[in-house]
Amino acid sequence: MSLETALSTRSLDTGAVLAQAQPWQTFPVTLDSAAVSVMTDLTQVKAATITPGASLRQAEQTMIFQGVRLLFVVSEWPGIEGLITTTDLRGERALRLVQERGLRWAEITVGDAMTPRSKLDAIDFARLNGARVGQLVATLQRVGRNHLLVVDGGGPGVPPRLRGIVSRSQIERQLGRAIDIVPVANSFADLPQMLA
Repeated sequence: MSLETALSTRSLDTGAVLAQAQPWQTFPVTLDSAAVSVMTDLTQVKAATITPGASLRQAEQTMIFQGVRLLFVVSEWPGIEGLITTTDLRGERALRLVQERGLRWAEITVGDAMTPRSKLDAIDFARLNGARVGQLVATLQRVGRNHLLVVDGGGPGVPPRLRGIVSRSQIERQLGRAIDIVPVANSFADLPQMLA
């Protein structure tokens, strides 16, 4: 028998609502601001994930429900296989799969349309700490990407930890202006897409 006093309870009132996590607080930046100020810190914000076998429809619904435009693709937690964005859902890669394989959009999986880990660009968190927003913009422009992963640690026998992500759209929101980024072809197979 417990010697503890039970807490009093009450009924849930009509109109009760769920508490919602507040959006990550951002503030205006300049190109000279600290680069870390535009990073989504995954130690503070829960990463939205999906499996590679999920359909694009499931990915779209997950993005809507979680209020995000990017999902990390994981098959065995916490290993990262790639990422998929709202652009990927109805973008050129998905359209090519429909045409080449004769698939319907609903049959395409996240694994088919995602950007695989091997094609993602990352920077070290320690390097980001001393950088400016302008340097991040220059890096995004150089690699022709909308996202940069931020990794922390790693070494012999220890995998790096994905610490955060920097996105073009987040920088644009905080800068208050658009950033021009020209996609870069990674192979000859990518050239027709870049020239279209």
